Amino acid sequence: MSTATPTIVLVGHGMVGQRFLEALAERGLTATHRVVVLCEEPRPAYDRVQLTSYFSGKTPEDLSMTDLRFIEDHGIELRVGDPAETIDREARKVTARSGLVVDYDVLVLATGSYPFVPPVPGKDAEGCFVYRTIEDLLAIEEYAKKATTGAVVGGGLLGLEAAGALKGLGLTSHIVEFAPRLMPVQVDEGGGAALLRTIEEMGLSVHTGVGTQEIVVGEDGAVTGMKLSDGSELSTDLVVFSAGVRPRDQLARDCGLTVGERGGISVDEQCRTVNDPHVFAIGECALASDGRVYGLVAPGYEQAETAAATIAADEAAFTGADLSTKLKLLGVDVASFGDAHGTAEDCLDVVYSDSRAGLYKKLVIGRDGTLLGGILVGDAEAYGTLKAFTGSVPPVAPEALVLPAGAGAPVQLGPSALPDDAIICSCHNVSKGTIRGAVTDHQCTTVPEVKKCTKAGTGCGSCVKVLGQLVTAELEASGVEVDKGLCGCFSQTREELYEIVLALRINTYQDLLDRHGREEARGGDGCEICKPTVGSIIASLAPTIGASGYVLDGEQAALQDTNDHFLANLQKNGSYSVVPRIPGGEIAPEKLIVIGEIARDFGLYTKITGGQRIDMFGARVEQLPLIWARLVDAGFESGHAYGKSLRTVKSCVGQTWCRYGVQDSVRMAIDLELRYRGLRSPHKLKSAVSGCQRECAEAQSKDFGVIATANGWNLYVGGNGGATPRHADLLAQDLSDAELVRLIDRFLMFYIRTADRLERTSTWLERIPGGLEHVRDVVVHDSLGICDELEKLMQAHVAHYRDEWAETINDPEKLARFVSFVNAPDTPDPVVAFVPERDQMKPDLPLLSIGMRPAEDVLEGSAQR
Repeated sequence: MSTATPTIVLVGHGMVGQRFLEALAERGLTATHRVVVLCEEPRPAYDRVQLTSYFSGKTPEDLSMTDLRFIEDHGIELRVGDPAETIDREARKVTARSGLVVDYDVLVLATGSYPFVPPVPGKDAEGCFVYRTIEDLLAIEEYAKKATTGAVVGGGLLGLEAAGALKGLGLTSHIVEFAPRLMPVQVDEGGGAALLRTIEEMGLSVHTGVGTQEIVVGEDGAVTGMKLSDGSELSTDLVVFSAGVRPRDQLARDCGLTVGERGGISVDEQCRTVNDPHVFAIGECALASDGRVYGLVAPGYEQAETAAATIAADEAAFTGADLSTKLKLLGVDVASFGDAHGTAEDCLDVVYSDSRAGLYKKLVIGRDGTLLGGILVGDAEAYGTLKAFTGSVPPVAPEALVLPAGAGAPVQLGPSALPDDAIICSCHNVSKGTIRGAVTDHQCTTVPEVKKCTKAGTGCGSCVKVLGQLVTAELEASGVEVDKGLCGCFSQTREELYEIVLALRINTYQDLLDRHGREEARGGDGCEICKPTVGSIIASLAPTIGASGYVLDGEQAALQDTNDHFLANLQKNGSYSVVPRIPGGEIAPEKLIVIGEIARDFGLYTKITGGQRIDMFGARVEQLPLIWARLVDAGFESGHAYGKSLRTVKSCVGQTWCRYGVQDSVRMAIDLELRYRGLRSPHKLKSAVSGCQRECAEAQSKDFGVIATANGWNLYVGGNGGATPRHADLLAQDLSDAELVRLIDRFLMFYIRTADRLERTSTWLERIPGGLEHVRDVVVHDSLGICDELEKLMQAHVAHYRDEWAETINDPEKLARFVSFVNAPDTPDPVVAFVPERDQMKPDLPLLSIGMRPAEDVLEGSAQR
């Protein structure tokens, strides 16, 4: 029934619904139509893809995708908490829960999906939840306060995110997956195995190939356990169902619209329902014309744009979508693209697998060399480029695309090699040519400008790195000078600033800014980027340029990041952790006892770290000097866990104890750690020494690693075991003790001299022109004639090393900074409080979220003031 002003009614306001509103506005339809939105949830559209980030500190407001100014400017009538309840297609009316009746000319259903809960006994018991909305997460968070163990039914994307959330809430977590592997839709058997190993190493228990038969309920009606299909039982007091979703199509069924046999509102290529041209369906509630219900946000966006275009009488069609995905689950990169499972006839697999590093990479290749698809687990750095090459023959051999850096000839296959029709942003279907056009035709010069112009990078964000590379390449190709300066204060790179400081012996930040900063920055205070960067440069060169090597001296104190500012690691509740140095992981019983006594007396949480040290958590800022004094008296010093400097040099027991050892790895690890302790660098440094080729210390995953041989030592460099694993490269072999130390001296000082801000050695080694061979030429063969200078710089550092903790506790002026409140130095921070867990304590997170003074049953900061 037409009205004076045509009316578009949107039922549902999720991510796809919001994109539909934006598409209407882009076509001017909000100016010619009345637009009414009936939203079931109590809040407007938010980023459901990033839902789990709520448990990492994001608020519901942070997740919001709705600019209320946009809603107001376009006259959109948004009704939250007021869902549509009935549709009268004959009269073209929608009735909302509030009783509001709206006439429509066009009705768009974007009702999404609902979580599938298996029909098992006990599924509705207290303690059972689904994982779909912010309200679900709030309920889980509240119930978890009285739970100790949680189980997730479903090992797909949301299931793994839910399990990670439960673990983050302090629960022992289990994952129950009926399929024989995790994420069965996205990864194959090999990828599932790599993912399983990595997740189990995080402390989660995984049960694959079993189903949930029953939720066991106690007399009080609450969950107490689960019975599984293999006859085993699992004790748990919280259950999250994440076993897939189903289209929310009940409204459509009730009003006689055609739905698929397995659900979903049937639509044509224009996203119109097949039996009513006035009604559209988009997103997870729609059964597309190719017979699929798409559960990813990118196809939903494309459907939203298709529906809006059709309403505007423009030509558009949705005939299917790319199901490629890149995810980070529990910190693990997982990606799949194209024909990931190799269903094409006569296709071939190219596979690289490293179970120790948790890496699995598979490319599916056609007989003619065409890249058909792939799976990446543990390292998805190349996802953007590989996905864009899908459907074409890459310019290099397939095996070169899956081998990690350091395991073969490195391949620099950047986005410049892609054809213009390659899709860079699958969320918004933006091609490389469109991005290039934004730079050349629309004068966009930055990534944010290109995002605004093309929408590329505004969805899941996985293409942003490639986007930045394309923008820079296009600007340089156009003859535009690209500003590669460190920040808005300096036009020079970090490497250039290092050379200026060294050559001119500049030993203060202010002097450097006033003499070499950008004109508009001179005389100012600098910024949060350049201050710690320059502070690090000055600290690493301190003995040579005549500066104090103590980072809390004078001006240096104001340049430091939060951790360096207090010589300790800031934790999520405002407390700090203390990590004393334990060189090589070797410690006498008496020192172990001292650490235990300190932890007991100050009420600290203790944990053995992966770097063979003991971490003590939960110290208030005013307690730090008291703890340090006890440690220093016992012969300990700062472990620099807070700084961009050397962390640890791990070791195995070597030939002293191990029957396989061929060298004294413990002695070497201690010597190296004591030599390089306190060395400030662009990023943290980690090392290890293994006493034989069995490699128990994992030296090949370190920034510099040493492996013993019968003839001496092999030196490896540029490794990384973190979020982007990389095998270290062999720099030199069969070295004597003196040769080994000399090469490490040179390598570290050359890295400090030439690396970018916050650049690990692994990234630096791949970025620096010439890569490993260039570094070898410089460090081993002295091709630049600077090795003597590099060695002298290191000798100056070693000779002038001072323990920062000891320096601080002996300086009353420095001690004055260690207070929670400057105007009330004797008052502890009331938010820093703890609750008991497993015979220790943990932060009181609910207290942290509301920021109130602790209740009587909460453990306060410590037992000693």
